[in-house]
Amino acid sequence: MIEITENAQNHFRKLLQSQGSDAVGIRISAVNPGTPSADARLEFAESGDLLGDEWQVECPGFMLYVDAASVEFLDGAHIDITATATGSQLTIRAPNIKGRAPDAGSSLAEQVMWLIESEINPQLAAHKGRVSLDSIDADGVVYLRFGGGCHGCGMADVTLKQGIEKTMMAKIPAITAVRDATDHGSGTAPFIPR
Repeated sequence: MIEITENAQNHFRKLLQSQGSDAVGIRISAVNPGTPSADARLEFAESGDLLGDEWQVECPGFMLYVDAASVEFLDGAHIDITATATGSQLTIRAPNIKGRAPDAGSSLAEQVMWLIESEINPQLAAHKGRVSLDSIDADGVVYLRFGGGCHGCGMADVTLKQGIEKTMMAKIPAITAVRDATDHGSGTAPFIPR
């Protein structure tokens, strides 16, 4: 179920009135769902745009159409208009849009990959860096490969020990240590040279 506040409903009604009679509602879809770059897209829906398999949320004065392939990612979304210093801002909070965290029965590798993609790589992206899972040994030691700005970076050891390892061990108790499997000498664009 998608929750649309009264303020957001009023906003959508005004937008639809400004479009004339061609728009029959608002269409929402997930772009790149299940990935760290996932986002929600809103657009006017004309009757010719609708495929007939959309999930419909009836609001007073208009219909919100949810793209069928996006339903699982937008279920539980909250749409609101909030006041800002410069006017107002439409906000969409969709807790499932980037996918769902693996459950307790998932493999250690699935849990590690989820944590890398959902929390660690978005932080490293500020330095044009990233990590990927290389391997996990039988003792729960995770081996990572640094890429981008982290490949050859002089601060990779600090990032690994003070950031990545602490985060991983706190969130996934089965991890006993995190090690670097990267040949940093081959990095061509480090964020901070060694």
